[in-house]
Amino acid sequence: MPPGDDEIAAEPPDESSVDRVEALLGDESDEQPKKSRRLKVLIVALVALLAVIVIGVGSVVALVDYGVDHHLTRAALLPTGGAPGQRAVARNPVAGNAQNILLIGSDSRAGSVTDVQGGGGNSDVIQLVHISRGDHKISVVDFPRDLYVAIPGFPMNKINWAYARGGAPLLVATMQNLLGVHIDHVAQIDFTGFADLTNDLGGVDVYVRQGFSEGKTNSDVTNPPGFGSWTTGWHHMDGAQALGFVRERHQLTEGDIDRGRDEQEWLHAVIKKLMKPSVLLNPFKLASATNDIAKYATVDKGMSVGYLDGMAVHLAGLNGSDITYYTAPWSGFATNADGDVDVVNMPQMKLLGRALNRDEMAGYTNGENDIH
Repeated sequence: MPPGDDEIAAEPPDESSVDRVEALLGDESDEQPKKSRRLKVLIVALVALLAVIVIGVGSVVALVDYGVDHHLTRAALLPTGGAPGQRAVARNPVAGNAQNILLIGSDSRAGSVTDVQGGGGNSDVIQLVHISRGDHKISVVDFPRDLYVAIPGFPMNKINWAYARGGAPLLVATMQNLLGVHIDHVAQIDFTGFADLTNDLGGVDVYVRQGFSEGKTNSDVTNPPGFGSWTTGWHHMDGAQALGFVRERHQLTEGDIDRGRDEQEWLHAVIKKLMKPSVLLNPFKLASATNDIAKYATVDKGMSVGYLDGMAVHLAGLNGSDITYYTAPWSGFATNADGDVDVVNMPQMKLLGRALNRDEMAGYTNGENDIH
C-alpha cells in the first residue's frame, strides 16, 4: 500500500464540511444517498481524464467562482474534415451516449498552450478516455508516442509526428483513421500544469514499477537536469519529481511503452488523492487545483462549462475501481528511416477499435495494465 493511503475513502467526512459543500451546491436535501451522490459530483470529471477531471471539478466550484472559465483556453482542436486521406468517422448509434475524449500532454516546456494547431512540440502523453454508455465504467488507453501509423495526407510515421506536424487536429484525424472511432472531445495540458496540480494536492503517492536513476530533479519543472532516481515501490512525489518520473523512458525495459504505464500510475494516484475527503471537502484546495491547471489547459470549443457540469452529474457514483487502464496494441520494436518505432498489432488494433466503437470495452482485455 502507498504510505499513508489506505482505501480511497478511508477518511470519514466531517459533517460540518459536508454541510458547507451542500450549501455551495445549493441543495438542502437531507437524504444520505443523494448527499453522497452530490459530493461525488465534485470530482467525477477527474475520473474521466486528467484535464476533464480537474476542469469538471472546477465547473462545479464555478457555481461559486466563475473565474476558472476565464483561465481555460478553448480552440479548434478537432479536425474539420476534407483533408487528404482523412476518413469521416461518425458516432456509432449502438454506443448510445458513450464518449471518447483524447487527453494530450504537451512537452512544449514553455508554459503555453496557445500553439495547439500548428504543432512544433511533442505529445508525450496520448491517452484516449472512453466513458461507457450509461456512464458506468471508464477505460483509459495509452497510445505510445512511437507507434508507427498511417497519417492522413502524409507517409507513415510515429503517431507523435502527427501532433508535431499538424497539432491536435491531425493527431485526432490519425487516431480516428487508425481505430475507426469518432473522438468527441480533446483536452491538452502543458506539462507545467501536471506539476502544478500535483503540488496543489500536496504531492501524491505513486507506485514505481521499474526503478531507474537518471540525474536529479529540481524545482524548475520546465528544464530539469535529470528525470530522478527511484527504486521500485511506493514513493511520495511533488510536482517536479512526478514530472521527471513520467518523462523517463530510456532506462525502462520497454521504453515509451513503460512510460505510458508510469503515466497511468501517476494519473491514478492523482484520482485517488482527489477522491480523499481531505481534498474533496476542501473547496479552497479544489479551486486552487482547478485554476492552476486551467492556466495550462486548452480544450475543444464544444467542451463548455455546461458540458462539464452535465458530465460530472452523469458520472457521479464512480470510483477508482471503475477505471481500467490499457496500452494500445503493439507487437514489437523496429528501426527504420524514421528512427526507433513501436510496431502496431493491427489485428488487435481493429478489435480495440470495434470495442470502442460499439462500447464493448468490458469484454476487451488485450493490453490491460495492472495499475496500483
